[in-house]
Amino acid sequence: MTKTMTLAAAGTIAALSATTALADGHAQSWDMPMAYAASNFHSEQGVIFADKVREYTDGAVDITVHPGGSLFGGGDIKRAIQTGQVPIGERLMSSHANETPLLGWDNLPFVATSYEANEKLWQAARGAVDEALAEQQLVTLYTCPWPGQGFYFNKEVNSSADTQGIKFRSYNTATATFAEELGMVPVQVEAAELAQALATGVAEAFISSGATGYDQKVWEYLSHYYKVNAWMPHNYVMVNKTVWDGLDADTQAAVQRAADETAASCIARSEELTNFYFDGLAENGMDVTDASPEFLAELEAIGAKMTATWLAEAGESGQAILDAYNAN
Repeated sequence: MTKTMTLAAAGTIAALSATTALADGHAQSWDMPMAYAASNFHSEQGVIFADKVREYTDGAVDITVHPGGSLFGGGDIKRAIQTGQVPIGERLMSSHANETPLLGWDNLPFVATSYEANEKLWQAARGAVDEALAEQQLVTLYTCPWPGQGFYFNKEVNSSADTQGIKFRSYNTATATFAEELGMVPVQVEAAELAQALATGVAEAFISSGATGYDQKVWEYLSHYYKVNAWMPHNYVMVNKTVWDGLDADTQAAVQRAADETAASCIARSEELTNFYFDGLAENGMDVTDASPEFLAELEAIGAKMTATWLAEAGESGQAILDAYNAN
């Protein structure tokens, strides 16, 4: 039995009890682990989603949100859903690109850097992504992008000459690749552990949106933020496929309505907060500037190599996504 089959079988067995409750006319109680702090806009939108689901299903599905990795750590959330330990949860999609390269579609540097372009890229990718996740016992309910990614350092950085040997927090294969190409040392650190990693010197720099820096108060450890807008990674809310298939059509429609509305509000909130985060970093003493032309040129060259690598790993499906995106 393959690992995928084992996960699917385990998820099916564990999820049966979740679907039985609804079939018997009783409300289902779903625990929903999320990796980011309760104050983060993704987590706040998760609560909005749960409230909408409760309302639109007339209480038939009651979701309790567990932010900040409090129920499962970020790296364990996807597997917990696949195996039926929880029916639903949220995770950064590209964190799974090492096992399924296609899921790195939103980490292609400088390909889709506006909210409009990013949504177009997601629509081009969605069919292939849904198909890949269905094979892993998962159904995507909605996704939401982070603001554009920029670099945090504790010194002025004008080119790769200034980044050699820096311990760089990575959160997926794309960020690790950026680190290595710039002569830095990638260190895997979950968002919930970032402040501690910076305080103890485990990590000395990272790439993320203004949101992560603001939430983690990184001005206590770092001095510079460079607005690069390299890509806009997505978090996604996924549900165990057996649980989903066990819902009647009306309940599925109600949950999906809540998901679609939350996706729209989450995207709007992400865009609204972009400059708020930049202002917050600056107000707390960080130097918030655009990357120098030399540094940006280096990053763009690295980005082109990363896109070529992704296409080689994702194969025909990856090329089809970019072809569809570029055609519109």
